[in-house]
Amino acid sequence: MIERLLIKDLLSFKNIELEFDSGLIVFSGASGTGKSILMRAIISLFGHGDSEASLVEAVVNEELELEELGVLQESPNILKCVKQKSTRYFINSQMVPKKGVYQATQKKIKYLNAKESDELSPSSLLKLLDSAVLSSDFKELKKRHKECFINFSKVKKELEKLENEERQIEELKEFAKFEIDKIKEINPQIDEDEKLMNVKKMLSKKEKLQTSLELASRIFDFESAVFEALSIAGIDGEFFSSSMNELRAHLESASMELSDLDEINVEELLDRIELISDLKRRYGGIKECLEYLEKKIKELAHYENISFEKDELTKLYEKLKDEVEKSSLELTKYRKEALPKLEKKINSYLNELYLNDLSLSLNSTFLSEFGVDEVVVSLKNVSLKDISSGELNRVRLAFLATTNEFDGGERGVLLLDEIDANLSGKEAMSIAKVLTLLSKNYQIFAISHQPQLSSKANEHFLVQKSGEESSVKKLSKEERLLELARMVSGEKITIEAKEFANSLLSGVR
Repeated sequence: MIERLLIKDLLSFKNIELEFDSGLIVFSGASGTGKSILMRAIISLFGHGDSEASLVEAVVNEELELEELGVLQESPNILKCVKQKSTRYFINSQMVPKKGVYQATQKKIKYLNAKESDELSPSSLLKLLDSAVLSSDFKELKKRHKECFINFSKVKKELEKLENEERQIEELKEFAKFEIDKIKEINPQIDEDEKLMNVKKMLSKKEKLQTSLELASRIFDFESAVFEALSIAGIDGEFFSSSMNELRAHLESASMELSDLDEINVEELLDRIELISDLKRRYGGIKECLEYLEKKIKELAHYENISFEKDELTKLYEKLKDEVEKSSLELTKYRKEALPKLEKKINSYLNELYLNDLSLSLNSTFLSEFGVDEVVVSLKNVSLKDISSGELNRVRLAFLATTNEFDGGERGVLLLDEIDANLSGKEAMSIAKVLTLLSKNYQIFAISHQPQLSSKANEHFLVQKSGEESSVKKLSKEERLLELARMVSGEKITIEAKEFANSLLSGVR
């Protein structure tokens, strides 16, 4: 529900601030006062068309689809469209793209126009037909079919992948073997790269280390002299003996390592380092390389067993296909039984709207989670895309009213532009009756050219123009009587027009 509307600098409108209740809300006024301009400004706020106002703001007490936009839901939500050098849209003070506004509001704010007919989309028509099915088993059947179709689709995708692999099997096997043999031939070990680099560092300082060890060994030539000096001085030489033994052990260990280096083939070491480096560059590390090896070994086993896997998967695919086709046929059976009842109900509303001969039929389409059914609609054996806009609007109203009756209808806002234009009085009254019914669930905004629809409004607003400036005001009961009379007889209001207006108003509430 739109609770409040603020519009600034909209062509001939300077400032509009309106508050609304639920139900049917009608805007009327003489030609050229700006009714359509006002309606375009309202619908532009919800992503339909472009705004001509510097500001359009609405307080909307509806739960919108805001999650994908990353906007927090508030109660109520505040929508704003600001036009300066460019047009910007905001929801709850957060800027969003125009497309995002449309996506967030389309389920709750419906605009009936020739370009968009969501209630006549294949999914909406099928949903409406399903709501006409009375069997308690139907809902469970739909759930079971959906679950089965999801499993079927998953297996079908896996089977297609397997068949594609089978077509390339020899090439895939050859590649997997090549990758496995290449890594196994090198046979890398965890942390081998660090060990190799340490050996390389030792080799690079081999000569320097050997020279240093030879010089350091000369210290032992003076060992006895030091012992003699300590003895003469009366100093216990135990500490010196211990230190020399420890030093001798370290130098002998270093000498042994040095001798081990003599056995290393430098060229082979460098080649090994290069091989390990290549693996690291390709796989990111030795650990990752070994993980890749395991993966390829499993892949090769899979390729070698693919015929067995395919046979098993094909059996499962055929089993699920049979189940999903069977359940889709059962869905079709229920829907065919409900189709005449739905057609009759829609035609009952169309008869009130002075249209008839709408027919529904079920066509088979591609298999989906909803079955294989597509609802086809025609009016007097003519496709809906070929009927007039006035007829299409009345058909859409009939579908909305039927939906409202079968499944309780959706709550939200319905925006209509000149829904009763160029209609006779009885046709206008028929639309008024259907909108009155819909207004139990929808807050409806409509421009009206006929007194019949205006008389049924819960709130009636007059759009008028004085000089170059337009304005909008909510009418009292007395003011509504005069406006309805004007709509009947023109600017010169007659007594008969007042009497007719009064008769229309007598059944308003």
